[in-house]
Amino acid sequence: MSAILQDLIKPVSFTQAARDPQGFADALCGSFREYGFAVVSDHTIDQGVIDRAIADTKAFFALPDETKRRYHQPGGGGQRGYTPFGVEAAKGAAAVDLKEFWHRGRDLPEGHRFVPLMPANVSVSDIAGFDETTRDLFDALDAMGRILLKAIARHLDLPENWFEARVAEGNSILRLLHYPPIKGEPDGVRAGAHEDINVITLLLGAEEAGLQVKTRSGEWLAINPPPGALVVNVGDMLQRLTNHVLPSTTHRVVNPGAERMAFSRYSTPFFLHFAPDVEIKTLPQCISADNPDRYLQPITAHEYLMERLREIRLA
Repeated sequence: MSAILQDLIKPVSFTQAARDPQGFADALCGSFREYGFAVVSDHTIDQGVIDRAIADTKAFFALPDETKRRYHQPGGGGQRGYTPFGVEAAKGAAAVDLKEFWHRGRDLPEGHRFVPLMPANVSVSDIAGFDETTRDLFDALDAMGRILLKAIARHLDLPENWFEARVAEGNSILRLLHYPPIKGEPDGVRAGAHEDINVITLLLGAEEAGLQVKTRSGEWLAINPPPGALVVNVGDMLQRLTNHVLPSTTHRVVNPGAERMAFSRYSTPFFLHFAPDVEIKTLPQCISADNPDRYLQPITAHEYLMERLREIRLA
């Protein structure tokens, strides 16, 4: 029988970040080095912000399909607004994922240099306060992510603010996810095995189980964060930057057992990205005789993002 991942990963209390920054950084990144995932307990994100966002997420996905599809942006690579059920697929997967989702990104001022690469957010008129609620959760998770990046920088012997300028105008995305109830024998799973594209992902706990991560030995282990905790995982951009010192771990969302098939699953991952023009180049301190540079050719964050979106059928 597989162990439960939260039993293997010792949660790192966010309260340690203030009183022992180096200890927090090393505990967080020690978990990343071993699992590609960490559990951060005692986070300071306002529960009211979380609760309102979850309520609006459920309200949006309960709208009729024809209403939701008015918010779909064809040709937009799923970067903003609504992406219907049965569109996204894991890299190399034959079947599409059993999910629909909403994307909110960073608000940019008119005329900003990244406007051509980072589309404007889509406003929802059918649910009062939806735009403000999702903006508040985006801002809260963005702020938390930037604090965690300071810890990662400290662990990597970088200046504490090394990531700040690279993510302050980053193409980060808040995803509101709905996995509908499952009827009959589905062809696919809720989310096929994949790795995240971005720098780090912050994930608040879902009401329904299903998230699993793959260990070094190839086992699939279930993970459910305890109340008041965040699951944080390394994305491919950070893996590439650190030459796999901090690994991006394969994970998936499996279909529930028969007793839970009639229930929806909701989730709100925050994908923290670099700014589009940031060059992802292997850090010198992550190169050694035992770990030679895997990425001799640097790539910009936008080029890498588009390469990966094509692989998952969003571009």
